This record gives sequence, C-alpha cells and structure tokens, in this order.
Amino acid sequence: MNLQKMFEMQAELDRRIIREKGLEGQDLLPGLILALQVELAECANEWRGFKFWSNDQQPCTEKEIECSLCKGTGDMNYARVAEDAEGSGGHEYIKCEECNGEGTTGTKNPLLEEYVDCLHFILSIGNDIGYSSSIYNLNILKWNVKKVSGVNAFLSLFKGVSSLITGFEDAGMLFHYYRNIFNRFNELGIALGFTPEQIEQAYMDKNAVNHKRQQEGY
Repeated sequence: MNLQKMFEMQAELDRRIIREKGLEGQDLLPGLILALQVELAECANEWRGFKFWSNDQQPCTEKEIECSLCKGTGDMNYARVAEDAEGSGGHEYIKCEECNGEGTTGTKNPLLEEYVDCLHFILSIGNDIGYSSSIYNLNILKWNVKKVSGVNAFLSLFKGVSSLITGFEDAGMLFHYYRNIFNRFNELGIALGFTPEQIEQAYMDKNAVNHKRQQEGY
C-alpha cells in the first residue's frame, strides 16, 4: 500500500472538513479515537464471527446496492404507488433508466467498507499527532503477515485503541501506541481475508465518496 499517498489524501479531506465545518483550533483527537472505536464495532458486527448464539455467523461480504433514483423500486413513478393503493389515481409504471428497472445498481462489500472506515480514522489520528510527517515513521509501518483469529484480532485492536488514550499523558509513548494500533489493524485485515491491494482501492473509493458528501452538505 502507498501509505504516504493515503496519509496525504486523508489530510486533504480532514482539512476540508475542518474548514467547512468551522473546526479550526479545536482538539479533535478524542473524537477521532471514539469514532475509530465505533467504526471498529460496526466492522465486527459485519464480520459476525463472534456471534456464537446465532446460526448466521458468516461475514457480510456482498450486499445489493439500492438504486437511489427509484429507491429500489425499479419504477421512476414509485411515489404514485401509495396514492393508487388509496384509490386516488392510476399508476403509470415508468422504468428506471439508472438500474434498468432492477431496483439495484450492483453489489458492495459491507465488511470491507467498515474496515476501510476504520482506516480513515486511523490515518486521521496519525496526521493529528504528527506521526505521518516523518518518512522514517511511514517506512516502519509494514504490512504485518502475522495470523491471528478474528476475535483476537478485534480484541487486540480495541485494546490498542484504548491504550492510545494513555498516550495523552505520555507524549514519549504516543508514537509507540500508534504503531501498535497500525500493526493490530493490519493483523485484523489479514484475519478478515483482505489484501493490501483491496484495502488501498477501497480506501480510494471511500475517500472520493467522503469528498462528494462534503460537497453535498453531509
């Protein structure tokens, strides 16, 4: 993965958010850490491997994307359906050109998307604490090939994120805690079956989505 490029792309997005939301001068690090914990929990929820009480423990890696133009109906005149049910008019079916009447526009990988959402906040944290300003620091963030179970990978990363809070009080250990988070995050990616190439492409795609959201007033 081209980590330097990804750190730079995240920094550009973060600067835009700070500027457009009027957040200049505010300490955003606590919020970033909390956001990472929330996204990590959402990632675990899509993985499902810890849900021993459920018959469905398979990871959610494929889900249909609802067409935003027709709201998944395949009908551009879908708003009239409710009126027709009340007997107030005749419904004319108009095939949606965006999805060709299917109601969906493809598939997505929810587990990978949630994993990459975590990556966005990990990169933001690295930029916030100044870790990414050193080429040396970036060079020692290597793709870790250590294999661990999914449950242990999640728990280890949760523990690592929590330890970063301690770093507020010990600036000398802050970078150490951050490197630990990055390594644990890589271990999680391996446990979930992702390749560096998949992760990088998914990050690029989501980064573009996040810029579009800002443009649309998200």
